[in-house]
Amino acid sequence: MTIIRQIGLLLGLCFAAHCVEALLPFAFPASVIAMLMLLACLLCGLLRHGRMRETSDFLLNNMAFFFVPAGVSVINYLDLLASNALALIAVCVLSTVVTFAATAYSVRLVCRLQARAAARRAAR
Repeated sequence: MTIIRQIGLLLGLCFAAHCVEALLPFAFPASVIAMLMLLACLLCGLLRHGRMRETSDFLLNNMAFFFVPAGVSVINYLDLLASNALALIAVCVLSTVVTFAATAYSVRLVCRLQARAAARRAAR
């Protein structure tokens, strides 16, 4: 029963995010709003991390099922994808390189910040 309650809570956050999206004067994805609302609830202590563990583990373990509809939809547009294959491949390669670079620089920045914080603690 716990997983059902937790999924109900997540669905409630998603519903609230859709309501917020409808009120916004600009386009913003409701899924991102829902994630920000969930983060705010976790940071403010309204939700404890352990309370959502069962549901998050369940959803992560069954993540492949969520990609089946998208995969089936791709089949419907194979002719469109084939006509734009070079552009799609270029975008995929470029976005992968940019993502790798952003991740590498983020890790380097965090390592530097942690080293500075450790040096400050050692100096005290």
